[in-house]
Amino acid sequence: MARFKRHVLICENERAEGHPRGSCARGGSAELTEVFKEELRKRGMATRFRANKSGCLDACEFGPVVVVYPDAVWYGGVTVDDVVEIIESHIIGGQPVERLIIKDKRFLQEFE
Repeated sequence: MARFKRHVLICENERAEGHPRGSCARGGSAELTEVFKEELRKRGMATRFRANKSGCLDACEFGPVVVVYPDAVWYGGVTVDDVVEIIESHIIGGQPVERLIIKDKRFLQEFE
């Protein structure tokens, strides 16, 4: 049995100010990581679901970026106001939050 049912990876990569691809860290991703962790702890879910900071996920232009595995759902433009919705809808309910999913085809591939 897997230790965690889902992993939530939050990109905290920092690029130079003004970098053309942007920077998740400059968009507040460190705060996102802390809010995800706290919300999971408050719900008593931290032993089944894991939120981790991540290095670059190569989706900088969509940042701040959050990816949920094993579902391979990529979220972009995530704010602290979106955390509870992602946890309740996706992490608990299994329904990804459509409005936040990155629509670029590189992040929408199906796995068999």
